[in-house]
Amino acid sequence: MRLREVTRQQVDSPIGEAFALLARRGGTRELLDLAQAAPPYPPAPEVAECLARVAADPHGAEYTPVVGLPRLRAAFAAELSRDYGAPVGAGNVVITSGCNQAFAMTISALAGPGDEVVLALPFYFNHDMWLRLNEMVPVYLEPGPDLVPRAEAAEALLSARTRAIVLVTPGNPSGATIDGAELAAFAALARRHGIALIVDETYRSFREDDGPAHGLFAEPGWEDTVVSLHSFSKDLAIPGYRVGAVVGSPELNREVLKLLDCAAICAPRAGQEAVLAGLSSAGAWRRERVREIAERRRAFTAVMADAPGGFTLLSAGAFFGWVRHPFRDRPTGDVVRQLIAEYDTLVIPGTAFSPGDPGTMRVSYSNLDPAEAPELAARFALAGKER
Repeated sequence: MRLREVTRQQVDSPIGEAFALLARRGGTRELLDLAQAAPPYPPAPEVAECLARVAADPHGAEYTPVVGLPRLRAAFAAELSRDYGAPVGAGNVVITSGCNQAFAMTISALAGPGDEVVLALPFYFNHDMWLRLNEMVPVYLEPGPDLVPRAEAAEALLSARTRAIVLVTPGNPSGATIDGAELAAFAALARRHGIALIVDETYRSFREDDGPAHGLFAEPGWEDTVVSLHSFSKDLAIPGYRVGAVVGSPELNREVLKLLDCAAICAPRAGQEAVLAGLSSAGAWRRERVREIAERRRAFTAVMADAPGGFTLLSAGAFFGWVRHPFRDRPTGDVVRQLIAEYDTLVIPGTAFSPGDPGTMRVSYSNLDPAEAPELAARFALAGKER
């Protein structure tokens, strides 16, 4: 059969490519899997009990409304209103099958083939992949030295074809957080040019700052510009149940629903019910998980402070460390293959998050028990001796 050339030319999933490297393992050490960022703990008991009840319910496998369960939309809008100190209504919320679908449906409602979308580097690879698969044109925004993008630098990239600016905060893969003032500057820029500002906030609960992530929802007319994307996979440790959300204007959401009806009809009912239980009853559990991830971050940053083997930590936050490797004359893919083949350490090369080779790697320290952090540093030190 004849396959679509645009799809054939796109890269394979970086996560799948990483796991394929496991076949190269030749060492005898315990595997340190620091590739895909996944919660290292099971769901809260309240969430697990809800999932069991839904599975046993005769109606538990039925469709939900395309837009999502009404009670879940209301509960999430209430949480956002509390956390951001600004009113967000249930009518602003569409429930999706994960945040990847939230992005795919949102950008497909805003842009089409030939349209330009600004992506801050390093980008989340599925954002770049989706744009290319749909013949949109990614335009790359270089970050500042702190790996935080700046609105001032973005303005020069805008053209008559630009439809949106996409930011991820805290960043995936960098972990860097864009502060509220800079997000406000991006929103003002997007408003002046009549384009959308899409802010992926998958890791918002794991920010180091306890205050509101931004004040965008408090701005009059925010719905005309801002779209906020969310995931419950990390918050509630249910990545396999695929639940996310779009928070935007009713006008945008109407177009998103047309696409959702064709793509998935609705997010899984069991996942939606589980999220509702988590939002309603698992607050203490969620706060404890945030502390646990923070402890893992502290252990990771501590052992990386002396750049073991020349592996240098550039930034860390949420679930991720962004690390520069010391082999400047070698492709990062080769370095990553050596780490798994000789040192039983699996990471994602920075080439998955950039159009070039920045000489960096994403380390998902959320998978790293604090007691294992010194072992990771020791492996980096051994690998660096080959320079």
